[in-house]
Amino acid sequence: MGEHFSFKLFSVLHTSCGIQKCTTDFVSFTSHLNTALEDFDREFCKALRAYSVCTYRNSKVCRGNLVYHAAVLGIGDLMTQRNCTKDGPTSSTNPETTRDPCNYSGHTEAREHRWGEKTPPPTYLFCGLFGDPHLRTFKDHFQTCKVEGAWPLIDNNYLSVQVTNVPVVPGFSATATNKITIIFKSYQDCTDQKVYQAMTDDLPAAFVDGTTSGGDGNTRSLHIVEKVSGKYIEMHARYIGTTVFIRQLGRYLTLAISMPQELAMAYGESQDLQLCVQGCPSSERIDQSGHLPLPVMGKLLPWGAVSHPPLGYTLETASTKCHEKIHVKDIYFHSCVFDLLTTGDANFTAAAHSALQDVEALHPSKEHWRIFPRSGAGGVGRDSKFFVSLGLLLVSLSTTWFNTFFFLN
Repeated sequence: MGEHFSFKLFSVLHTSCGIQKCTTDFVSFTSHLNTALEDFDREFCKALRAYSVCTYRNSKVCRGNLVYHAAVLGIGDLMTQRNCTKDGPTSSTNPETTRDPCNYSGHTEAREHRWGEKTPPPTYLFCGLFGDPHLRTFKDHFQTCKVEGAWPLIDNNYLSVQVTNVPVVPGFSATATNKITIIFKSYQDCTDQKVYQAMTDDLPAAFVDGTTSGGDGNTRSLHIVEKVSGKYIEMHARYIGTTVFIRQLGRYLTLAISMPQELAMAYGESQDLQLCVQGCPSSERIDQSGHLPLPVMGKLLPWGAVSHPPLGYTLETASTKCHEKIHVKDIYFHSCVFDLLTTGDANFTAAAHSALQDVEALHPSKEHWRIFPRSGAGGVGRDSKFFVSLGLLLVSLSTTWFNTFFFLN
């Protein structure tokens, strides 16, 4: 090994500060290496980084120890000679000192080892989009929006998610998602840029380039899992601690995502239009200051429009249908009723139910899984008595009124 083992003087000097154990481990990690091998530099750098972590952990107890300071200087010299980066994978027989740059959960551990202080666990955020569409933002605000056309859900330094929404029923402002495009941006050695695209009746289990994973296939830092062929896929980006669920229910798509807060909020001024972060613009809201209205309060078809059969649900039958899947009358239940009255499509019942299941799978705080309608400007809907009484009033309108204004596509 030649100059690479100029650390021999460290191993013969016994110290009480722990530097000998660091040096012994380094020799163990490198003794089998051969400079002629193609991966020598990579493995040698991994060993050096492990050595560096070990010395840092002993910095306080080894203060004033000449062997320790000689080791630190020697590590720096060798890292420079071999062009080793300070951050990267390490060789270790102790899991506590292993730092995997393609595992977000390991980043916190690495910081703890480096600074010698405990750091709080990362905070995760949840965002979901389903139905007509209903948006749950990273702040757990619940909105019902129009947002027809292409809109960015997420656009930060690590990930971009764009959805395209189309009208569900002609003459109504409600839309639903028929296309989702996701860009996982390149990150160190963990993954090259990967683009995923789903459309109605085309929910692939692969990225646009035909691959199912990013980066080294052995680490699986980014990969797609097909749960139900053509109907449900999951994407796991381990290097950024992010999980994405995409489903097709009926003719439309739903999306749910969990992402660490520090990464979700890493974006510049030009990336400020993100529905998951800021919510929908006020001009695109169907709900009124957070209150979810019944669809009869939406835009009506003009007089003289071509007549179609009326929508197939009343408030009572829509509530009964939604209660089959969602037993608690939270905002997901009310969204289900809203969607059935708007579209007459029973698939939206499954969409609301699946959206709630995705919350339970991905949202970090169980106490925030459910959102209940409440009165007041800050709420997500009026209380249930208002909702029901308003619905009964509207349902009591004459059949002629319904036949005039509500049409199927």
